Amino acid sequence: MSSFNFKEFQDKLSYHFRPWQRSFQFWVRAAEIYAGYKAFQVRVSFVKDVQKQDAMWERQHELAAEKIYAMCSDLGGFFLKVAQVVGKPDLAPAAWVRRLVTLCDRAPATPYDTVQLVVENELGRSVSEMFETFDRDPLGSASIAQVHRARLRGDKDDVVVKVQHPGVRDLMMTDIRNLQAFALYMQKTDIKFDLFSITKEMEKQIGFEFDFAREADAMERIRHFLYKNNTKSPVLVPRLLPDMVTRKVLLMEYIDGIPILNLGDEIAKRGINPGGKIAATAKQNILKSLTLAYGQMILKSGFFHADPHPGNILICKALCATFYLSSYLKYGMIELQVALLDYGQVKDLPDNLRLGYARLVLAIADNDPIGAAESYRELGIETLSKCEDEQKEMFKLAQTMFDTKLPPGVVMLQPFSEDSSIKKIAVRAFPEELFSVLRTVHLLRGLSVGLGINYSCAEQWRPIAEEALYLAGRIKGWLFQLIVLNSNSS
Repeated sequence: MSSFNFKEFQDKLSYHFRPWQRSFQFWVRAAEIYAGYKAFQVRVSFVKDVQKQDAMWERQHELAAEKIYAMCSDLGGFFLKVAQVVGKPDLAPAAWVRRLVTLCDRAPATPYDTVQLVVENELGRSVSEMFETFDRDPLGSASIAQVHRARLRGDKDDVVVKVQHPGVRDLMMTDIRNLQAFALYMQKTDIKFDLFSITKEMEKQIGFEFDFAREADAMERIRHFLYKNNTKSPVLVPRLLPDMVTRKVLLMEYIDGIPILNLGDEIAKRGINPGGKIAATAKQNILKSLTLAYGQMILKSGFFHADPHPGNILICKALCATFYLSSYLKYGMIELQVALLDYGQVKDLPDNLRLGYARLVLAIADNDPIGAAESYRELGIETLSKCEDEQKEMFKLAQTMFDTKLPPGVVMLQPFSEDSSIKKIAVRAFPEELFSVLRTVHLLRGLSVGLGINYSCAEQWRPIAEEALYLAGRIKGWLFQLIVLNSNSS
């Protein structure tokens, strides 16, 4: 008769109850943060002095930021992605941003022994047989996977090995379903926006991220599109090692670069003023390259990288040195090469949404409120007006949602404020598939705010949107307009 293994029984019990324990922790913490804000709203309403109100709000945001940070840090997984979305200068209170920005790429690393086991099981050979070197410490660890620098036997160039964290899928799906329930409650009480549809699209997109073979196909498809449609691609896309891809392991070329968040420090280290004209020119060119790539992907192809958070953007080190040497001579021509990493989250827009969004881009770029309202209807965005000046507020909402440049007078999104467009124009229905565009634009806006540049992607994308609509037979005379635009820019 075999002996009873209490430790094994305990581990199995813990594994089965982990989702329930995780759900309990989320709801207790989320309820505490939400109740804190509701109680504060009552308390601050009795204070008439505006400056005192502002000071009270700042303190409340600081208290909430600590609790949100603790929840995201302790639970990890999907909540690290939540921190990436929420911790943006234009979206969240400054106190939240200061606290959450440190969480973006700090997921707990899987121990090397486990990583080795996953790699060997997936690729069918031992690590020592395949690799000449394999760094035990990861370059970085995110919510779904971590990456290691390595070199294959017989090669002279380094590669990146992306390895999925074991057991992470079930926990992340639990997190998303809890967030969906919370979103349903919030859209019925405080935020008049179709949050549930957004969380459904998040569930679909994150589900795709667990298949690295799908990610590899997406990376190759985007690389081919960008390199084919440009004399020089606006962004670098890593080359894939096609024979070394499975659902849980992915190998690609190593790109030596500096995280975009460290660009200011890198410029300062080279003796250049990070707030000066030279640095500003470099930052503008970086942002221009990124947004050009996204304009082409979204409006011309419809198939695009949907996760441009700072951790996925590198500035190439070799070109940083070139920038240092040449910047004093001809700063107007500074061009730092940008690399776009991690193709786990991609979106393939159907043509009706791609062209509907192209029409909305034109309306925003041309300051056309009527065109924006018509585009909303074409896209299937259903709204309910709660104000007299519906057209003005509708256009302001379109700018706030779908352009990187905030409307005049708006410095930060405040969905709880009575003056916000989301309060005045309730969004009753929002197409799930459009969420990836919305999220991408907001992440690009976060980058522009972080770089200190008030930049309109709609204005840059205008000729791309015109081309897309012209090729689809939706507008006439595009070719003549393009010639005029090119002659004006040259």
